[in-house]
Amino acid sequence: MRIENDPKLDFKDVLIRPKRSTLASRSEVDVTRTLRFMHTGRTWTGFPLVAANMDVTGTMAMAGALHRHGAMVALHKHYPADALADFFAGPASANTFYSLGTTEADWEKLAAVKSRAPVHFLCIDVANGYTERFVEIVERARAENPDAVIMAGNVVTGDMTEALILAGADIVKVGIGPGSVCTTRKMTGVGYPQLSAVIECADAAHGLKGLVCADGGCTVPGDVAKAYGAGADFVMLGGMLAGHDECEGEIVRESVDGVEQPAKMIFYGMSSDTAMKKYAGGVAAYRASEGKTVEVPYRGGVDATMQEIMGGVRSMMTYIGATKLKEVPKRTTFVMVGAQLNTVFGG
Repeated sequence: MRIENDPKLDFKDVLIRPKRSTLASRSEVDVTRTLRFMHTGRTWTGFPLVAANMDVTGTMAMAGALHRHGAMVALHKHYPADALADFFAGPASANTFYSLGTTEADWEKLAAVKSRAPVHFLCIDVANGYTERFVEIVERARAENPDAVIMAGNVVTGDMTEALILAGADIVKVGIGPGSVCTTRKMTGVGYPQLSAVIECADAAHGLKGLVCADGGCTVPGDVAKAYGAGADFVMLGGMLAGHDECEGEIVRESVDGVEQPAKMIFYGMSSDTAMKKYAGGVAAYRASEGKTVEVPYRGGVDATMQEIMGGVRSMMTYIGATKLKEVPKRTTFVMVGAQLNTVFGG
């Protein structure tokens, strides 16, 4: 047993210090990035935000909506092969990750889809990216898909970030336990404060010309801005994109004393009892649920939320004088704080 005494930080622990700037308006900044993927040499240009590959948010409808904003979606892996093949033959696939796990059934399904349509982006997703077997899976994915951009994770430390990049990942997904419907930290005691995880993994990845995707922990647009400031090349969102028309969650409508209440939508983690009952018949005897099921406010179309997120990032850039999104890490200074918000009138 050993103890690390240097402080590790979460989004709530810091604010971004403003800097003198010549920018006069949010309209002067560019929130898109052109990113080059080391293993393929290909480039991609857009707003580097990804809807999480949860079955509520990682939907084809979400892909169509976020495509309009230049953002991306990691589709959930439970669509049938025929539906996926039809989708990847269309235009929205240019900003969409095909998600898979590590079973032979996952590989067979991917082969079936690829026989009918090109798949340019792969997201290999496991809860624990620290096993040797996962490194071998990434190596296999690279060997069998030499022209695909591969995102793999999740990890939270620089050493495994480097290992996955060297194995063939272009993007490493960073985050263990920070998600709004993830209970891994509660159930296992394992995790890492997300801001520090992003900083350390980004530093390791960029040294090898790889990229990172900050996955989890963002609750407001300011957290997305902090993730970019910490060096994240992409930011993945689940809870912040839940509750919209483009999601596949069940809408709940209730009345109290005859008065209709605001509608809500069911949102749950992919390691929750809800997800495992839906896709695996229940929680296996050798494991425990590491996710929860909640009701989030129903919010209509996702366009308004995307405008809010992108607007927050633009505003942050004007505060620190960053004309382009790629400049944000170099112009970011984090200050540690005891509190961020004045909550006298509520959260």
